[in-house]
Amino acid sequence: MTGTWLDAIKWNADGLVPAIAQEVRTGKILMQAWMNRDALAATAERGEAVYWSRSRARLWHKGEASGHVQKVCEIRTDCDRDVVLLSVEQVGNIACHTGRHACFYRRLQDGEWRDVEPVLKAPDEIYS
Repeated sequence: MTGTWLDAIKWNADGLVPAIAQEVRTGKILMQAWMNRDALAATAERGEAVYWSRSRARLWHKGEASGHVQKVCEIRTDCDRDVVLLSVEQVGNIACHTGRHACFYRRLQDGEWRDVEPVLKAPDEIYS
């Protein structure tokens, strides 16, 4: 394989790859976001998660506003190299902008999506 380690990633048509943040201590999936080349390179360099915010169209250092950074312990890719897995230590125990531990707090029950994880801190207290 020639080129840099970033060239090995299979970026989508928008130059992005899905990134999954998994808590190193528990194995729990905390969130999914997107990375471009610059985000993945910055993540590897800083040792903290940096994503590409599609809504803001800019790099987003996770925790830049909330203080809930993700310290990266390991970076992996899947067999097809089209998904990135970050093993992280979640600072502050809150990964979701809703104030929950993880973004996957809704479960399908009886044909409806139900919130099954508690809010640990109100968003207006986090982002004031």
